[in-house]
This record gives sequence, structure tokens and C-alpha cells, in this order.
Amino acid sequence: MFKKSIEAKAQQRLSGADRKKLKRTIKDRFPNASDSDLDILIPPKVEVTVSKHPNRVLIYSLEGGLPIFFDVDSRGTTIYPTVYALWKVPHLLPAFILKGGEVSRYVIGGADLMFPGIYITEEGLPEFSAGEPWAVIVPGNPAPIAVGSTCMSSTEALKAGLRGKALKISHHYRDALWESAEGRYVPNAGFLDDVVFGDPSLSTNPQQSNIDGSSDQENGADNRESEMVMNGQDASFPDSSSDANVDQQITSDFGELKVTEDAQCDKGTTEDQSTLSAEDVDALLDKCLLQAFYTTLKDKDLPIAGSTLWSNHVLPCRPPGTVLDIKKSSHKKLAKWLQSKSSEGLISSKEDKHIKELMVLSVNRKHPDYTSFKPEKQQVEKTEQVVDPVNETDINKMMELVEIYKPSVHVNPIFTSVGADTRQLYSASEASEVVFGYVEKENLVKPTNKSIVVLDAILCDALFKGAIKKGSTYPSEIHKKDLAPTFINRMQAHHQVTRGKESVVRKGALKPMQIMTERRQGNKKVTKLSGMESFLIDAEPLASELQKKFACSTSVTELPGKKGYEILVQGGVIDVLARYLVEQYGIPKKYIEVLDKTARK
Repeated sequence: MFKKSIEAKAQQRLSGADRKKLKRTIKDRFPNASDSDLDILIPPKVEVTVSKHPNRVLIYSLEGGLPIFFDVDSRGTTIYPTVYALWKVPHLLPAFILKGGEVSRYVIGGADLMFPGIYITEEGLPEFSAGEPWAVIVPGNPAPIAVGSTCMSSTEALKAGLRGKALKISHHYRDALWESAEGRYVPNAGFLDDVVFGDPSLSTNPQQSNIDGSSDQENGADNRESEMVMNGQDASFPDSSSDANVDQQITSDFGELKVTEDAQCDKGTTEDQSTLSAEDVDALLDKCLLQAFYTTLKDKDLPIAGSTLWSNHVLPCRPPGTVLDIKKSSHKKLAKWLQSKSSEGLISSKEDKHIKELMVLSVNRKHPDYTSFKPEKQQVEKTEQVVDPVNETDINKMMELVEIYKPSVHVNPIFTSVGADTRQLYSASEASEVVFGYVEKENLVKPTNKSIVVLDAILCDALFKGAIKKGSTYPSEIHKKDLAPTFINRMQAHHQVTRGKESVVRKGALKPMQIMTERRQGNKKVTKLSGMESFLIDAEPLASELQKKFACSTSVTELPGKKGYEILVQGGVIDVLARYLVEQYGIPKKYIEVLDKTARK
């Protein structure tokens, strides 16, 4: 709603009568607001102004230009608090909790909130009706990041299998309304430019403990980490007494999953599993699981969905050149295999009735199978790791994008110093843990200012060597909030795209999808779509789908000299096509490039 700059047609001071009317409207609209809350939101002796905008929106602001409420239709029936108001009174609205801080990128980027991005507690989905105002928060941060209205009721959401749009976002942190405030600010250090993570100043958080659900069986460090668990790729920037958080993927049930060999893998080293018995495949599965428990899966990653455990931890631990086919085991299905491990006491698990998937709650690291296992050193696979989807009629179209990083020559000394493997791929939160672990190990926090890190020679080189102009002085210290982003920028960027049961890891940043409209003979418009392969979308099925959606002819051609295909849609459907890709396929808006060659200049 507030994508463009806020320019008011008229602005006036609110009279005493209108001020009282506004308070009554807020009280009726938000029953959670007490009289003291109203005094906080609208202080008695502070002037309130109302500005009218071309789109009929009314914005109520406090003296000094801080917007606190906005009225969508100027009638008071659709009035919403701004994030500034929610930062003062967070309980004004009920809030959906995101699965992790990384999901906030999509919300801040302008996308509506989808159900797959919401964390569902053990109590289940809270009750709500369509059209209710709700806020959005990230785990570990009480300050809301967005506000909007529900798109369906909780009953309808459960019938839809918790798929589709949950909240139509009306206003969010970093939009034009937030930017319009003269004294704009952020409530805590978890609010970054394009993403929001947990508040690093909070050492414990009851809400996070509920999300974590982990036990207190581990040692002190692990217990401290388990208190800070969040779902999603959460790159919070803690001080030396707190830990960063690791992402839990937003995936659906993998069911009968088959993993094929990487395309570039040496076929000569591939083990022919057709000759393996079911017992041999069982043993291979168990070996990969235990390898994952030792090398990639940490206690703070728990609880974790079975499909996420399989794709992000078990598969990367398979021996080079091997194929894991769960159907060739004696268990046949992923859920049954994990249940067998639970009955043996190696793990504890529980089925999530809402997403219909088995969740791994904890790992028994005192189990004989675990203590007797000797992990192997493994190289990080450089080729694309693809998980082939099961052929099903109902394919999950929602996409998840995770940015991951590989240590570079600049930061390798830091990883080596804290005993971290320089060959692995790390999420932003895991990389943050490494650099803050080094700071804690070397005791680099400034005694007189706990928010400042003093740079020693190794850390200074890791952050700035080669990036500082010749003749310039190297910095001697850095603020904690800038440490992790600077450190991560010195690593090699990778990305992981997951859609349903298919997942791929590639080097570099994700290339956007291109949509272009142009004129052909007879003044006819055509729309071209390319780059969908990067988002794990097949051209042929999509073309067929668009043909039915827009009631027009479509065709697919191979791009000359490039890998990939181009879909040609008859007609100028550039806007509706972009919206369709966002809503139906979960493509973030920032990854869609739009070019209209038919627009008049």
C-alpha cells in the first residue's frame, strides 16, 4: 500500500473532539488496548495531525511527524496501527510468528504473508476470521515488522491445508510510510536494512522456548543455544553472551523420496544400488544419519521437520557417487524410517497434525549407536545437489530461497581458529556464530563499551584486507551490529532453492526471472517469460497453466546460445503474470525483472 513516497494533499491538526473520536475508534477496533495503552499511543499533551492522501488514506501522526495510525478508507472501519505504534504497544494486535528471520525478507520486500512461512505452535493454529487485523513478528523479537488483514478464517485455512495467502500486508517496516517519519528509528539491533532477526539483547525469550521445544539434556553451552532457537535462516547479531540462530526449512512432506546422482558426478564411481539388499540400504541410511548428527545437525536446529532433516542433512552426508533411494530400504518411506529410529531410542519424534509431517524433536547422543559411530571427513559437494520430486498430481508450488555462504581465503583463518570446517557451506546465522565465537575466544569486546569489538590483526585482515584503498588507515574497531554483515560479505555467496520435494544448491547469487512485453505485426502484444529454471519451474507445464489462466495461446522455445527456455504468451499480460508468479509460485518480487517495451515514453 505504501510502496511510493507519501505525499499528503492536505494536513491539519486534530481538534479535541476529533481526538476523542479517534481514541474511541481505536478502542473499538482494538479491544486489547487499555486506557494506559491509549495514553502511550496518543499522549494527552502531544499534538496529533491527520493528513489526507490521494488514495483516500488518512494518516494520523504525533507531533514531530511520527505516524501512529492509518485509515484505509477514511471511515474508521479499516484503521490500522503503524509499526511505530506497535513498537510502543506490541500487544495491540495478535501476531503471526514467522518460521524464521530470513522469511522477513519477503515481507519487507513487499510480499504478502503465506501460510507456509508461519510458525504453528503445538496448540495449533489460533482462531481468527477473515478480514481481521493481525501483526507479524519474527522469533526472538517482540517488535512487529508488519500489519495487515487476514485473507481467510482459521477454519478455511485448515481446510486448505495451511496453503495460500494468510495475511494481506498493508504496511511494513522500511516501506514509504515508515520512511516518511521525520524521526524514524528501529526498536532494537535485530532490525537490519532488508531483514529482521531476533533481538540480540534478549538472552532468553519464553516465546522462543516454545518454538524451540528442545530438552535440557545438553551441556551449558548447548542449553544456552537451545533457548535461542528460531526457525528460518536467522542471522541475528548477538553479543558475546548470546548465540545466533539456525534456520529450519519451510518444506512439505517428502513422502516416498528418491534422490538421484548429481549430473556431473563421475559415473565410474557410482555404486550400483540395484545390487544392494534392503539390509544394505538400511545400513547406508543409518550411516548417513549418524554422519549428519555428528557433522551438520546441531541441537539448536531441533525440532526439525523430517523432510528438512533428509534434504539438508542426510543427503549431503551420503558417500560420493552413491544414490539414496528410501524405497529400496526395508522401511519404504521416510516417516517409517524415522519412526524406527525413534523406537530404538536414537531420536524422539512427534507427528505435526497440521502439516502432516513427522518432526524430530531431539537426538539421544548417549545412544550406543551414536557413541560407537566414527564420523568420516567429507568434502563439500561443488556440483548441484538435486533432489528429484516424487511424481504426484498435486505438486507443491511454494518456493523457499536460502542464502548460504562458503568460507573464502579472507575469512579462513577465523574459521580455523574456532575449529570450524572451511569446506562446508554456512547459513548467515552460522557464519555469524563463527565470527562472534572468535570474538569471544580472543576476548575482543571493548571493556568500556560492550557494543564495540576491538580488531586484532587476524580479524582486521579478514574483514578489510584488500577492501581498503591504498594509503587509507585500517579501522581498529567495529560495532557489533556491523561485524556479522561485513564478515559474511567476505564469504563466497551460494543459494539454495527448494520447491516441494526438489532442491538445488548453486554458486553465486540467484538470477532474477525476466518478463518482457513487446509489439508484433498488426500492433499485437506478446509477453515473454524466461529464467524460470532458476526457480525450479518447468517451462512446458507453466506454459500450459498460463494458457488456461489467461485464455490465450502460449508456446515454448529454447533460448539460442543459452541454457533454458522462453515462454511466449499472446497478449500484454505483464502485470497479471508477475502477480501470478508471486502469489502462486512464491517468487519474491525482487527476483522478477519487468520490461514493458509497449509503454509510451
